[in-house]
Amino acid sequence: MSQINNDWLEPLKPEFSKEYYKNLFYTLKNEYSNNIIYPDSNDIFNAFHLTPLSKVKVVIIGQDPYHESGQAHGLSFSVKPGIDIPPSLANIYKELHDEMGTYIPNNGYLEKWAKEGVLLLNTILTVRAHSAMSHCKIGWQEFTDAAIRAVNEQDRPIVYLLWGKPAREKAKMLNNPKHLVLETVHPSPLSAYRGFFGCGHFKKANEFLIENGETPIDWQIENI
Repeated sequence: MSQINNDWLEPLKPEFSKEYYKNLFYTLKNEYSNNIIYPDSNDIFNAFHLTPLSKVKVVIIGQDPYHESGQAHGLSFSVKPGIDIPPSLANIYKELHDEMGTYIPNNGYLEKWAKEGVLLLNTILTVRAHSAMSHCKIGWQEFTDAAIRAVNEQDRPIVYLLWGKPAREKAKMLNNPKHLVLETVHPSPLSAYRGFFGCGHFKKANEFLIENGETPIDWQIENI
């Protein structure tokens, strides 16, 4: 695994010496040696590499990585260039278009958001090929909860977009009065019509950032 070496290291460093993380590390070593695991081991911590803690403005919490070939690269909801846009992301783009007037891009590569300050964090950072949630019990949630607590302690305006039950369960960890927590159903085709469409989260996030003296997110993902 590539190491975290930016300003995330200070709050997360204590996790690396804990028993759960040692077990997680050896489990992953075995999994990558004996199974097809996504994302590539060097991409596991891309959410942290691309969005330093000091630059986080918005947090979007996903569950676990896409589990088909070529999709996952360490950012929640994002897929690599050249990969078909997954249904949930297609619904995210539709809502963005309706809210902000952005055009629907021809790709699902969200690295631009990460560099804009959107922490695209899955609560589980790895998965076996073709087996959703296969790494849900190896310790990742304890690690990503530590990351969420680190964001919660930041003394500046930050917005959380919590979509779906697993993400919304994190709301109880978020008690910073300077932060805004927005919740709705998951953008999956199974639930998007029950409240995701029309939620206004992207517009509300930018309004909150502007009101608090922060530069808004440019949500437009450009065509490749």
